[in-house]
Formats: sequence, C-alpha cells, structure tokens
Amino acid sequence: MNKTEHSTGPGLLKDGGLCNDPPLRAVRAFEAIARLGSVTQAARELSISPSAVSHQLKSLEEYLQIALTERNGRRLVLSQQGREYYRSIRAAFTVLRQATEHLVDQAQTRQVTISLIPLLGMGWFIPRLPIFMNSNPYIEINVVYANHRNYLSDVSDMSIRFGNGTWAGYQSEMLISGRMVPVCSSHFLRLHGHIDTPEQLLQMPLLHDEERTTWHQWFMQQGVRRTPPRSGPLFEDGLLTLAGVQAGLGCALMREPLIKPYLDNGDVVKIFDLPIEDGRDYYLCVRQDSEMTPDGKLLQRWLKNEAANL
Repeated sequence: MNKTEHSTGPGLLKDGGLCNDPPLRAVRAFEAIARLGSVTQAARELSISPSAVSHQLKSLEEYLQIALTERNGRRLVLSQQGREYYRSIRAAFTVLRQATEHLVDQAQTRQVTISLIPLLGMGWFIPRLPIFMNSNPYIEINVVYANHRNYLSDVSDMSIRFGNGTWAGYQSEMLISGRMVPVCSSHFLRLHGHIDTPEQLLQMPLLHDEERTTWHQWFMQQGVRRTPPRSGPLFEDGLLTLAGVQAGLGCALMREPLIKPYLDNGDVVKIFDLPIEDGRDYYLCVRQDSEMTPDGKLLQRWLKNEAANL
C-alpha cells in the first residue's frame, strides 16, 4: 500500500489531521539532509551516525505518511513533496539560527546600552567616550536616542534624561546643570557687531528652543523690562537650535556644557556669562526593576566623575 493511501497512521487523527507537533529531531535531520544534499554530510553536522539520520528521516516520513525522499540511482534526493516541505521549514530554521547566534553573541559580549538626547550625546557624551573606551576596550557601548517626550519607551540599561528628576520606576541623580546662557555664531557676531548689554539683544533676531517664554524670563532676570519679541524660529530640540545658531539665524539660550566643543573651536560664542535656570537639569537614570551589570556600574561611575569635573 502506498503511504499516501493510509487513512490513519502514526501522527494522524481519523479525520486526517495531525495529532501533535512533528518530531522535531526528525525535522532537524530532514532539514540538514535537504540543505547539505546528503545523509553523510547531515550526520557530520549533527554529530550522529548516518544510520541515525536515516532513522530520523524514516520516522518523519512515517509521521507525515508522505515520502519526502526518493532514490535517483545511488543518490537520495528530495521528492516533490520533500522539496515543498523544505521550502516551508527553511525560513523557520533560518530565524531559529539567527536568534540563537544573536543570543550567544550577547552572552559573550560585554554590552551596555545608554540612551541620550541628541545634543547631549553629540556635545558632551560622545566627545568623552574615547577616554572610557580606551580604558575599557572589552566593553561595547550601545548609544541610542532617548525620546524625551515619552521616556516610558526607554528599555536601555541607563539613560541621561532632561527634566525635574522624577520618573516612575527609575532611580535618578542630577548629573549636569540645565542652566542656559545666550550664544550666537561667530559669523553672526561679525555681521552684527559686538553686543555690549542685554538691552542690545532686544534688537537681534532670537531663536527659541522648545518654547518661546525663556527669553522673556532671561530679560526679566537681567532687569530689562521691555518685552522681547515672541517671533523668530522655534526649534523642537537643542540639536536643531544649535544648527540654527551655527547657520547665523540669531541668538539662542543654550546649555553651556552641551555645546562646549563648539565654544572651544570658536564656531559658537557665549555673548554674556549671565545664566538662567528653568528648573530642569540632566539626570543619570537607572531602572529600579533590574540590577545593573558590573560593566554598567563602571560606566555609571565614570559618567558621574566626568560630570563632577565640569
């Protein structure tokens, strides 16, 4: 009787459906035969005997009640049903291998993931990162964006966040002051001339970082009673604001530690050393629901030490 003529058999219900999952060891053996082209090579890869591979193939065929292979002379080749079955399971085995390799790589690699706001990463963290990496060459640092408008999406080991220091589920400590000073580009200063007093800034185009009220607060703090214009470009974050400053669009209130590289090279100029604080700072945050790895703690200590030396 041909195998396909069975109405019931191993692995089959009376209605023709399969009664349980296929024998996975047998499926693995078949996949190796189909991929490598021979029982011998499959046996070598699986570290079992060729007879054991053949036995696994036979058990799978009995389970399916379908001949997956056939003889072509002395060679064992896939039948039409075998080719179709291999095409179906090949993607699953590829995903399984990739997932396994990824897990093993992670286990063998010392990784720490930190999330940052873009300007803090570009202006403060990344310029210092070579120091840490030179001292700790076996630790891999993954740097990702922190969505400061929705910190709930953060799954990193640690993050440097901007705000008032209170986030549910996180332990935070203040790392860098959020105070701001007025700045402009060197090109802007050459074009408009030296700015001697805060009152002169009222005549200059002003750029706004996230909202338009901070300039008003700064002028009030300096004793300037005239209301500054609420016009001028409004940028979503500090990185875009910095780009506006560098382009010579106007003056902006920015956080000095984050733009230090641009101040040092003369691209950006601090107009006055007259800071203002809006109650928000940069905090180093770690999750309360998981233990930090030793490498994470090492990076954490280094960050705190770098911030203390500002």
